[in-house]
Amino acid sequence: MRAILLRFGELYLKGNNRYIFESMLVANIKNKLQGEQFKFEKTFGRYVVRDYLPEKEDEIVCKLKTVFGLYSISLAEEVDATVEDIKNYIATIKLATKNFKVAVKRADKKFPISSMDFAKELGGIVLDNNKGCEVELYNPQTTINVDIRLNKKAYIFDSIEKCQGGLPLGSAGKGLLLLSGGIDSPVAGYLIAKRGLKIEALHFHSYPYTSEEAKDKVLELAQKLCDYVDEIKLHIVSFTKVQEAIHVHCRSEYMITIMRRIMMRIAEKICQQNDLGAIVTGESLGQVASQTMQSMTVTGGVVKTLPIFRPLLAMDKEEIMDIAKEIGTYQTSILPYEDCCTVFLPKNPVIKPTIDKCEKEESFLDLDSLINEALQTEEVVVLKRQNN
Repeated sequence: MRAILLRFGELYLKGNNRYIFESMLVANIKNKLQGEQFKFEKTFGRYVVRDYLPEKEDEIVCKLKTVFGLYSISLAEEVDATVEDIKNYIATIKLATKNFKVAVKRADKKFPISSMDFAKELGGIVLDNNKGCEVELYNPQTTINVDIRLNKKAYIFDSIEKCQGGLPLGSAGKGLLLLSGGIDSPVAGYLIAKRGLKIEALHFHSYPYTSEEAKDKVLELAQKLCDYVDEIKLHIVSFTKVQEAIHVHCRSEYMITIMRRIMMRIAEKICQQNDLGAIVTGESLGQVASQTMQSMTVTGGVVKTLPIFRPLLAMDKEEIMDIAKEIGTYQTSILPYEDCCTVFLPKNPVIKPTIDKCEKEESFLDLDSLINEALQTEEVVVLKRQNN
């Protein structure tokens, strides 16, 4: 019988709390496969998906590979875990390579033959049925894996496909991603979700200085993230009047810093209103003027009740771009539609701002009114994973 063998990684480290993480992972797997015909089984250290429609196998595999918490999967043949049944299936294998090895794992230690001895026996059967093939223990072209589990089944496969890894989505709580139209913030959302944080998102737009196409671009980025996080509640807030006030009343070199401090204040309020436990940004240390150590200290300092997570902090741009391409957001991110961060850009933004100078610049603004007026413009869009 054809089956898909699923493995998880970090959950092994969770000790007495492991059952909580496993329950979340199982729920996420079943949710991802909603609408598919399948049966799901847990056996110690593994999960098994079986009884699915053969023509849906590739689609099911693609969906499983987007589940955070799964480390790898294998397409396998499931047979009864008896010496005879395993040998009978091994005898049917025809190799397209010149060399191979057999690797046996026994989760069921009651199996009557040791792993090494059984691998030798099975290797002999493969040799008998594949004339001209040789055994190669160190660098085989094909590895025939035999995984004997406690559910009295054995799984035979020749490939292991890597999955997302990380922790089950939702196991680390919920946070708010500051989502621009650039390359970095969608990657930050993906990486923090990989650590188990379920995300909502906040986008600032500055119509008419930014276009409807820029807003649509962000909606598309959020939709692409739904492939991994299933659903995103996107908060869209107008930042036009805030930026106009900063442009009129504050020194140009401090515009970006003041702008980001107000964004952080708004983000904190939205978190408080929606029971979100963290703010997530796409900042990378030193990448631009607003991401120096001093700038991040000053902009983050206005947030009093929440942590700020910066998953990209130590990554360079090439690494970030590689991940963006891998998760499918890159081509959308580079579309030439401006976001609010490009409006009223100063020629020489300050790179080492101080809190005192920022507070002095902010004293020329009616911060509470600007923030409350921006919050009143909030539009909420809920995006969900599309079953293709």
